[in-house]
Amino acid sequence: MTPKFLTELSAAAAEAWAVGAGLSAYRGRQIVEWICRRLEFDPERMTSLPLEVRRRLAAEFPLPAVEADRRETPDGVVKTALRLCDGEVIEMAVIPAEDGRRTLCLSTQVGCAVGCRFCASGADGVRRNLAAGEMIAEFLCGCRIIGSRCDNIVFMGIGEGMMNFDELAAALERFTSPEYFALSPRRITVSTSGYVPGMLRFAGLRREYNLAVSLHAPDDATRSLLIPDRCRYPIAEILAAADRCREANGRDFTLEYTLCDGINDSPAAARALGELAVRHHAKVNLIPCNAGTGEFRRPPKAAVEAFHRAVAATGARVTRRVERGSRGVAACGQLRIHTINSQENRHP
Repeated sequence: MTPKFLTELSAAAAEAWAVGAGLSAYRGRQIVEWICRRLEFDPERMTSLPLEVRRRLAAEFPLPAVEADRRETPDGVVKTALRLCDGEVIEMAVIPAEDGRRTLCLSTQVGCAVGCRFCASGADGVRRNLAAGEMIAEFLCGCRIIGSRCDNIVFMGIGEGMMNFDELAAALERFTSPEYFALSPRRITVSTSGYVPGMLRFAGLRREYNLAVSLHAPDDATRSLLIPDRCRYPIAEILAAADRCREANGRDFTLEYTLCDGINDSPAAARALGELAVRHHAKVNLIPCNAGTGEFRRPPKAAVEAFHRAVAATGARVTRRVERGSRGVAACGQLRIHTINSQENRHP
């Protein structure tokens, strides 16, 4: 298939394009150098290329994404809305750590089909899948904000990546290939709501990517209150698939658990979650609810701390997510909605 975006060009395809355009293969290698080493995908900025070559690239390959809005929170998170070439909007985020490392949080779909009831990302359903080249453009936009290559990538933005597996796998391959971005697979985490068919394909990659499973409940009855039926698999099937991933890549997975007041934050739930984690050699990451949709509330601080202690008492490895970027429209999915609404208000 002919690449639609420059970010999808392999080295061989870039050279073939250059030769087909009546140029030397060297020009194709220059294009790949700009993308993979200089982290630039806009032909206008590829200043070592002749002007006519830049113009031809711009005419043949649409820009996969341009920055539409940017917000920075007091704790240093930079949340960016990106407008795609068809007018759709996605989000990516730059998340700094106290030790100076920078993580990019990338999206995999426009919207989300899962529609977790506490999350704004799936409020209007899924519009379409992202192409691998668009995911790579997210990465490059993030690197442009940082001013250098990032340290880690997490696919925890908008969308269920396991439902867009082929494009996700292509992006992962490009990120880790020595010929391109050469990131260690151990620096990349893919999150899933528990889409079992995709998880089994993910295991089949047999690469040391990290897996995070958004479990949110230790039993199916409670989980049904948080995740709609259409995309929800039984917890036993999800954990069996996660075990397959661990066996295939040698990496313990993480159980992401969003705490919602009065729903999944009881002492019994804490014990059951800890026992599941111990049984499956998993880590637990607790996330107090952001209440992005207004349907759920976060538990009081004391209740969160008690839940944390109860999970730890089972012998499970448990952490609490350091909350970043949750103010204003910076929580996941909210900046995208704000940007779309702003567009509609400007163009009635």
